[in-house]
Amino acid sequence: MSVRTLPLLFLNLGGEMLYILDQRLRAQNIPGDKARKVLNDIISTMFNRKFMEELFKPQELYSKKALRTIYERLAHASIMKLNQASMDKLYDLMTMAFKYQVLLCPRPKDVLLVTFNHLDTIKGFIRDSPTILQQVDETFRQLTEIYGGLSAGEFQLIRQTLLIFFQDLHIRVSMFLKDKVQNNNGRFVLPVSGPVPWGTEVPGLIRMFNNKGEEVKRIEFKHGGNYVPAPKEGSFELYGDRVLKLGTNMYSMNQPVETHMSGSSKNLASWTQESIAPNPLAKEELNFLARLMGGMEIKKPSGPEPGFRLNLFTTDEEEEQAALTRPEELSYEVINIQATQDQQRSEELARIMGEFEIMEQPRLSTSKGDDLLAMMDEL
Repeated sequence: MSVRTLPLLFLNLGGEMLYILDQRLRAQNIPGDKARKVLNDIISTMFNRKFMEELFKPQELYSKKALRTIYERLAHASIMKLNQASMDKLYDLMTMAFKYQVLLCPRPKDVLLVTFNHLDTIKGFIRDSPTILQQVDETFRQLTEIYGGLSAGEFQLIRQTLLIFFQDLHIRVSMFLKDKVQNNNGRFVLPVSGPVPWGTEVPGLIRMFNNKGEEVKRIEFKHGGNYVPAPKEGSFELYGDRVLKLGTNMYSMNQPVETHMSGSSKNLASWTQESIAPNPLAKEELNFLARLMGGMEIKKPSGPEPGFRLNLFTTDEEEEQAALTRPEELSYEVINIQATQDQQRSEELARIMGEFEIMEQPRLSTSKGDDLLAMMDEL
């Protein structure tokens, strides 16, 4: 397991979250000023300097539920509110999209290009906010400094760590099914055509050498694919042509995207095990959340500006039905961390634990028009 995986996982999932929210804000005809405020507030929180400092510290990955808690805080960093079913769907779409991108990366190092594609698009959302742009550019410089000198083997370990994190997720996404890149069982279809990884040759030729290193024979074979040489290597600079399209905004065309449970018993069993099995890293996981959430500066909206509810489903009825039919094993609503009491627990950690306890209390109001201020009071 690579201790350098978490920043790449967080930034790419965060990029996918912003793509989806942007698409739904447009689909629900949210006024432009409110939509910009939501994206600006979330991006500003996501790239907060203290938060990034904690994120870039070498550390192991933690559970899907722990990370999902961070994204729920991010999604509610502005005047927008998501119901539980919409938040579940948002996280499903985020994780399946990035899993697809990691699987299709030509080289392990290209996961960095995928990250840069996300950052490039995020910068487009905040082109009129120079202060937030500076935060994103600073994160880009950190990525270049930390990952620019890693070897191919280190990137392979990062990719392997990501794939282990995603290995039990087989949620069907309508867009992937329509494009025939995902099967009905939720597994992705790997292509046997297109450009080969940069620095490699199109398969189909075997060269034989003698003990002096001289080529003495060539044998051609049919590889069964339709491969072509890579046109050029993607740019790892602040501005440049990434070449690779993985990580760009696939929701730029306004179309609904649905998710469906694959029904795999193995998948459900795996998630059930994660939900109820004793977690030997529970205490470390809670410390991780305390550090990251402590670095998040969630600013309450000032003034009388009302909040609004964003629905990731086409209708309210679909959202309500999804909440009722979602398997309990796949619910992320509460993080169940059993940690023993520690007399030396920091005040920061105690504060976060208190927030978890409050999150478990039933909300007093079920009105869909509740604004963010009311929700934040409950945290």
